[in-house]
Amino acid sequence: MAWLHTVIDVPADRLDAASAFWAAALGCPLGDPWPGHPEFRSLVPPTGDACVHVQRVGSDVPAVHLDLEVADLDAEVARLLALGATTGHREPNGAWQVLVSPGGLPVCVVAGREDHRRPDGVDVDGGVRERLVQVCIDAPADAVDAEVAFWRAAVPGRWAPSTSEGLIGKLHPGAGSTIKLLFQRLGEDTGPVRAHLDLGTTDVARDAERLERLGAARVHDSGRWTVLRDQAGLVFCTTPNDPDEELA
Repeated sequence: MAWLHTVIDVPADRLDAASAFWAAALGCPLGDPWPGHPEFRSLVPPTGDACVHVQRVGSDVPAVHLDLEVADLDAEVARLLALGATTGHREPNGAWQVLVSPGGLPVCVVAGREDHRRPDGVDVDGGVRERLVQVCIDAPADAVDAEVAFWRAAVPGRWAPSTSEGLIGKLHPGAGSTIKLLFQRLGEDTGPVRAHLDLGTTDVARDAERLERLGAARVHDSGRWTVLRDQAGLVFCTTPNDPDEELA
């Protein structure tokens, strides 16, 4: 099982509003700044271990990146480099190494433990349940094949091809994992790979209305899921994925 952390990267001038929004959206209070790294704060779930975090960044563009927690940082970094990643910043105390996927998506390899418990879904609004269930990796045409190959090799799990237009497939990292990884082919010939969040809820229509009340802007209704934008400008979706699904 791969323990994946999801990090929401927020420009400093929008940090307070976005942090408050995501704490309310996911029903997970905002924790204290991390000791030694006050740019990070975790969203603390009622059950299980924190796996969604907010980071203050110097960029003007909000983003999402993944952290892969491992027992042997150096060995995992070497493995991912062999799969096509490139190196970025190394945390001075050696707790993590920033890498970049073949298509340009940052991923941090983090030294950690292996005895985590995945958070359960949270009751957020009169019987509606919610959890961050999926990160969708969005790739343009010239990067999609290499990006999918990299992540399928980087994160062990069950691969399920998709027959939906634009979607390539979904990676299920196994029981107890925090999220699934969905892969989408963008209608762009070239450009950077990026990622967005997919929330899983028991009632998409009610959840979209709730998220709007919390300050999100509705972008598009697909019929099955709703696309929204948070106060920092980050696009995300609320979807009918089961927030309590046991991954396998």
